[in-house]
Amino acid sequence: MTLRKTSAVKTSSYIVMFLLQAEKVLLEMQDPRTGVKSQPQRLVITTIPHAITGEDIIAWLAGRFQIDTQEARSFGSMLVALGYIYPLQDHKRLVIKPDASLYRFQTPYFWPTQQWPVEDTDYGETEAARSTWQKETYGRKESWSVIFRPQEQYNRLHKWMNHKWDFIVMQAKEQYRAAKERKKPDRVVFECQERAYWVVHRPPPGTVSAMDYGLERRIDPNADEVTVNCVSVGCRLVKYCTTYYSHDPFLSKCLPSNPWLTDDVTFWTLNRLNAEVPSKMRVERWTFSFGELLSDPRGRDDFRLFLKKEFSSENLAFWESCEDLKWGTAATMRGKAEQIYKTFLARGAPRWINIDGKTMEITVSGLRHPHRYVLDAAQTHIYMLMKKDKYGRYIKSPVFKDTMKKAICPEEHKFSDAQLEQNAKNRRPSLSPIILRQQELEQRARMAANAPVDITQVMSKLSQQGKEAPQRRTSR
Repeated sequence: MTLRKTSAVKTSSYIVMFLLQAEKVLLEMQDPRTGVKSQPQRLVITTIPHAITGEDIIAWLAGRFQIDTQEARSFGSMLVALGYIYPLQDHKRLVIKPDASLYRFQTPYFWPTQQWPVEDTDYGETEAARSTWQKETYGRKESWSVIFRPQEQYNRLHKWMNHKWDFIVMQAKEQYRAAKERKKPDRVVFECQERAYWVVHRPPPGTVSAMDYGLERRIDPNADEVTVNCVSVGCRLVKYCTTYYSHDPFLSKCLPSNPWLTDDVTFWTLNRLNAEVPSKMRVERWTFSFGELLSDPRGRDDFRLFLKKEFSSENLAFWESCEDLKWGTAATMRGKAEQIYKTFLARGAPRWINIDGKTMEITVSGLRHPHRYVLDAAQTHIYMLMKKDKYGRYIKSPVFKDTMKKAICPEEHKFSDAQLEQNAKNRRPSLSPIILRQQELEQRARMAANAPVDITQVMSKLSQQGKEAPQRRTSR
């Protein structure tokens, strides 16, 4: 491939500044003494010189910038998406894999800051050379693109540049002859370099270049990641809807009946916050997730009974105290935080909870200036402890099984249309809360007007006001 530097590519100054910083990091990575160690690596039957592995790149970035592995992996993937590092195996996924996958540093000739004009002629020559190689290698088998475009995309390019396609094919054949004379390792490396360049500057259909920014950037350049995420989100949505279908009052019937239609309050009685015997559907909901169990006061009571038998009820008590602090009034925050510390966290506390040293250090330092969320770290630690250990054992415990056994499964009340119509006729509309408030104020005013007047109290108030008046004049 021969690029002609006829005019500079229009690139945002912000992008250029960012790329220059990235190139400084890349030069450090290629330092012979302190950079990422490279060595010849075997790829199938070909030995590739100066190859590096994904795990070595991530380890170097994590050590150089003192960041965790996940952040180092994200930064490495960004360098791959920008074309500074290119994969030798999986060319579709522009990410750094934390394993022995092979990569190479892109030659500075292809760096984005060189601002080579990305011309259709150059791209057409590369595609035509690739097509020629595919046809000679696989006979008359249908060819495919250098960056995984289908055959129709190649045909569309041919039609678009039909006026100079003969010249493009001639240049492509020269490139193909020159490539055949190279050694196989050099041929593989050069092919991967070209592919990495065109993936950035001529991205496959459905994706955009990592060089795009602002409103032009519509989706993630990593098409595979986007597809997987969309599929996983869709699967989770379907699973959620399937699980909660029978518990949604808009999609399923209320058992035994809808109180707003039948005037039967049995449904509300069974679903009181602290009903002695809950409904079977309500108990079943506790098995969906630990959050569902804690969000139901009746479920928390049942879980508390189980924790008392496990001698760990202080965990739930601490979680509830943190919720009370988080949603309480501002005036009581300091007092509640101090009380929680004395009860659960201080040395020799009556209901001491077990949290790790780092979380305890964060919590104690935050309690010097308490606020609503000062105990979030400790609360999250206890929440995850109960979720991973106690919740699963509770679902299998005799306590939960006994509650499920005693739970009521009400039968549906079947009202005819005539009965429902009669109920609607007999139902009286309730008064507006505003009208009720006005009536209450009027009633208080009438009671105050009709109340007997104590003349001695009135005279004492008047005399007191008369004594205070001269004092005010003197002070003035």
